[in-house]
Amino acid sequence: MHHDLVVIGCGAGGLAAAVAFADQKGRQARIAVLERATREGRGGATRWTSSWFRITADRHLDPAFTTAMQRIAGEKADLEYCRVLAREVPATFDFLDRHSVPWIYFEQPFANRNTGGGLGMPVPGGVAIVDTLAGVIDALPHAAIHYATEAVALSTDRDGKVNGVHVRGPNGSGHFSAGAVVLACGGFEGAPDMLSEHLGPRGAALPLIAPTLINNRGDGIRLTMPLGADLAGQFDMFHGEPVDRRSSKPDAVVYAYPFGIVVNRHAQRFFDEGADSFDSTFEQLGYEIWAKQNQEAYFVAEKAILDWPHVRDIILTDQPPLEAETIEALAGRLGLDPVQLATTVSRYNAAIGPGETDRRIRDGKATRNLAPPKSNWATPIECGPFIGYPLTCAITFTFGGIRTDARARVMRRDGVPIEALYAAGEVTGLYYKEYPAGTSVLRALTFGRIAAREAASGRD
Repeated sequence: MHHDLVVIGCGAGGLAAAVAFADQKGRQARIAVLERATREGRGGATRWTSSWFRITADRHLDPAFTTAMQRIAGEKADLEYCRVLAREVPATFDFLDRHSVPWIYFEQPFANRNTGGGLGMPVPGGVAIVDTLAGVIDALPHAAIHYATEAVALSTDRDGKVNGVHVRGPNGSGHFSAGAVVLACGGFEGAPDMLSEHLGPRGAALPLIAPTLINNRGDGIRLTMPLGADLAGQFDMFHGEPVDRRSSKPDAVVYAYPFGIVVNRHAQRFFDEGADSFDSTFEQLGYEIWAKQNQEAYFVAEKAILDWPHVRDIILTDQPPLEAETIEALAGRLGLDPVQLATTVSRYNAAIGPGETDRRIRDGKATRNLAPPKSNWATPIECGPFIGYPLTCAITFTFGGIRTDARARVMRRDGVPIEALYAAGEVTGLYYKEYPAGTSVLRALTFGRIAAREAASGRD
C-alpha cells in the first residue's frame, strides 16, 4: 500500500509527527510508523526519561534558552532553529492537551534550578507520551505501527525526491512507498562502531541509561549519507548522566550531589559539586566520571540530607544508599581507602567558609583554599550516620546527527533540502559542548509537529 507518510522511529518526535500529520490530513491519512523495537520496548529514549520540560508557567520555553545556546555553541549555534522552537512550544502543549497526554507543571520544584521558572513533565514520565500518542495511531483506520521493523534504505525518484523506505521486518524485506518520510530514530548511542569512531575505543563500553537505546544505531546518518545529507552537532560529545552503578533500573540517576561531595576511586574530590544547580552540572559530572575518572565515582553525604525538601525526589535509583555510622566504615562499604576518605572529608569540612546554607538559592557558601572548590551549599559532613552511592556515567544520547533547518527539512551539504525528507529529535544534530537540560523531548515533540505540517503541505 502506498502511504501518505512513513515515520522512522516511535519516540516523541516520530509519534508527534505521525499524530500531527493525521491532524492535518484527517483520519483517512495512510501512515506507517516503523519501530525497530518490540511493542513492549517501543519509544526509544522517550519511554524511559522523566521528560522534563524547560518551560515557564505560561507554557513558553525558558526565555534564556536561545541566549544560552549562543553562549555555549558560539557561531555553531543554529539560532533560527532555536527561535522557531521557542515560538512553537506553546502550540506543542496545545497539541499534548488536544490528544490527552497527561502533564503537570511545578512552580519552582527546586528553587535553585535553571529551568526558566518552573518545570513541566508528562505523568508519569516519557512513557505517557509514547503510550498516549501510540494509542492515537492505533485508533486510526489506515495507520499502523510496525514493530521489529528496520529501515534499510531510503528510495528516491529520478529527481532525487524521497518516495519511500526499504524495510526488513518479521515478514522479511519489503518497500513502503510514501509521499514523505520523517526520520525520528534517535542518535547513535546504541551503535558501538560509531561510538568508537567518534568517542574513541572506550566509547563502545559506555553503559546505556535504558536498555532499548540499543536500537538507536545511527540509522538517520546511515540512511541519509547516500543522499548527500549534511551533518550538525558535536560528534565527539554526548549527554551522559551520573547513575547508581549497582542498579539495572533505567534512568537510575543520582542528582543530589550538590548537598554532599563526590570522590573518585582514590577517595579524592575532583569536581565542584556546588558550581551551579544540578540540572546545569550533572552532564559535566557524568562526562568527567567517564573521561577522567575511569567510570568510577562516589557520592558521600550525611544521611540527614534525605529529609531535606525534594532531595529524595532527585535520587532516582531503586537501590538504597550504603550507610554507616562513621566515614571510615562507609569507606569500607564503598570499597575506598578509609584513611584517605576520612582525610578528604576532614579537609573539606575545615575549608568551609562562614555563612548560612540556603538550599533554595545559589547561596555562595563556599570552601576556601580547597581544590577543587565547592562554590555553593558547602555544609559540613560530620554528623553520622553517613551515606554513599557508587556512581558511573551512562550515555543518554549523542550530540552529532543530520542537519535540518527550522522547517525540519533534512539539508544536503550544498545547502539544498532533500525533497520530502524531514527529521525530528536526537537524530538531528543541534548541541555543542553542553546540553541545556529539559529541552530534548520538547524539541522532538515540537519539530515532529513541524515536520508533519511541512509534509502535509507538500511544499518544497
